[in-house]
Amino acid sequence: MLKIKLVRFGKRNQPHYRIVVQEAKTKRDGKYTAALGHYAPAQQPKVLELDLEAYKQWLQKGAQPTETVANLAKRAQSKQPFPPKKKTLSKKAKAKLAAAKQAQDKPAATAKTDKDQPSKKAKAQTEEKAAKKTAKSKAKKTTSA
Repeated sequence: MLKIKLVRFGKRNQPHYRIVVQEAKTKRDGKYTAALGHYAPAQQPKVLELDLEAYKQWLQKGAQPTETVANLAKRAQSKQPFPPKKKTLSKKAKAKLAAAKQAQDKPAATAKTDKDQPSKKAKAQTEEKAAKKTAKSKAKKTTSA
């Protein structure tokens, strides 16, 4: 039984496929009866070239396409096999835009928020440091006098 399959070529992480007619039991990269086209998914933009007339002839002769090849053939029949994707914003970018819109809608408050004011611990620590400094300076004055 004949199959229409993809035969892999290309470097590692740079696949390039030939669309071929091959005996069903042969290896993926073995001998093939006829080459019908090629597909390069890693290229930008993706490349898909398929001889549709030869593809249809092989289907009439009884060759069975694999699922992937059947999907690629459908794409090849359309005018744009790989339409460009619409650019969308990421979740972070959407959140930033929403925050910016809220900031523009609400007038800036003049009073400080809780985040702007130091915490109770920080206040206590700064007061302790100030007290130690004054105690040291007093001790120096008494020893020098």
